[in-house]
Amino acid sequence: METPISSESNDWDRPFTEEELQEIEVAFQSATKRLQNSEDSSSAGDGDEYRRKSRRRLPESLFVFNFQNEATNSMSSLSSCTRSRSQCSYSFRSSTQAAKIVMQYPEISFKGHVIYSRTTKEVEKSAVELLNFVEEKKRKEGHVALGFDIEWKPSFRKGVAPGKAAVMQICGDMSSCYVLHIIHSGIPQTLQSLLEDPTILKVGVCIAHDAYKVSLDHNVSVKTLEDLSELANKKFDEEPKKWSLASLTEKLLAKQLPKPSKIRLGNWEANELSKEKLQYAATDAFVSWYLYQALKSLPEIVDNKT
Repeated sequence: METPISSESNDWDRPFTEEELQEIEVAFQSATKRLQNSEDSSSAGDGDEYRRKSRRRLPESLFVFNFQNEATNSMSSLSSCTRSRSQCSYSFRSSTQAAKIVMQYPEISFKGHVIYSRTTKEVEKSAVELLNFVEEKKRKEGHVALGFDIEWKPSFRKGVAPGKAAVMQICGDMSSCYVLHIIHSGIPQTLQSLLEDPTILKVGVCIAHDAYKVSLDHNVSVKTLEDLSELANKKFDEEPKKWSLASLTEKLLAKQLPKPSKIRLGNWEANELSKEKLQYAATDAFVSWYLYQALKSLPEIVDNKT
């Protein structure tokens, strides 16, 4: 984010105050010390004349000094980028006021296959595929975790409640993510069995809130949850905080998780979801799963306090 420049320093053509002129004069005298010590009276006169004419502009040395200081201060704020420099994009912009450095992470996006289901039959089929995937994963690894998230239509009117949980997205690897349009299909039996299975871990940020909304809206209990924010606080040797999915993505992966308001706050109860909404939903579930894999590989903080 660019640091805003005060409006007071925007206009360099305004008349200088008397105090500013005095400060400029002091700086100029320091820069022209040899002229002031000259024994040539005519040269000294020329120097005085030059100083008087130069009152309209700041000395270049002052500008360079302030410019470099501002750049140094800006650079100190980049220490949070713990990944290699090749993963970060730095934009260096200069103006007559300051040097501004903008850091941008590359965006993360799910690159696999998005399976979209909106009818009861389609959602049931997807749930069967998910259960088969889970059973295979259990046989191979003995443990399975699914990235889990939901979307709903927001309300922009006071006193009007938001819509029911409209979309459920589930992801368990890098190849496939399921986007289930449950506002149209409801939650069929196989999907309910998957959600209520205590041996299947569901992971996400603020996932308890999502589970509560599913229970409230669809009368289905989502069991065995892991909140990524709480898990992160067990792994990071720093002050505990409330992490968002986006901030965790930046912290762990040095990637930017796009959250465009037009999509995030859009109509998730639409008859069919657009490609942009499908990509957004799948990416959230995928990133939840992926961050869990990254977090569980980190050692927990050792408390050395006695």
